Amino acid sequence: MLLIITALASAGALAADAPPTSVSKSSMCFRPDEFLGWKAPNALTIYISLSRHRYYRLDLAAKCPELLEPDSHLNARFDGTNMVCGALDWNIKVSGPVSPTETCIVKAMRPLSTAEAAAIPKEFRP
Repeated sequence: MLLIITALASAGALAADAPPTSVSKSSMCFRPDEFLGWKAPNALTIYISLSRHRYYRLDLAAKCPELLEPDSHLNARFDGTNMVCGALDWNIKVSGPVSPTETCIVKAMRPLSTAEAAAIPKEFRP
């Protein structure tokens, strides 16, 4: 009997130590037609804005220097999906007036809190 109680107590302690999940998978998703704009503060990060004053941060797997060109254009395609829920849903190509088209691979995507969005420097807020 003591062994069972110890095991249950240990299981409860492990559950208490588990990190809380602050954002559910469904609340991370958005429809592609909600995408409004983007800005890149560096070659590894893209901030995007969505309708209803929502912002996301995209972290790239490798540098995508074309993002920093003054007249660059971001072409984001969402093949075969009506919801964007994570990094694998993105198909990003960036083109500019001089450089060839560059593919940028998204490693991570996360929504920004209101405070995080407000903290984006004005020149990088989409």
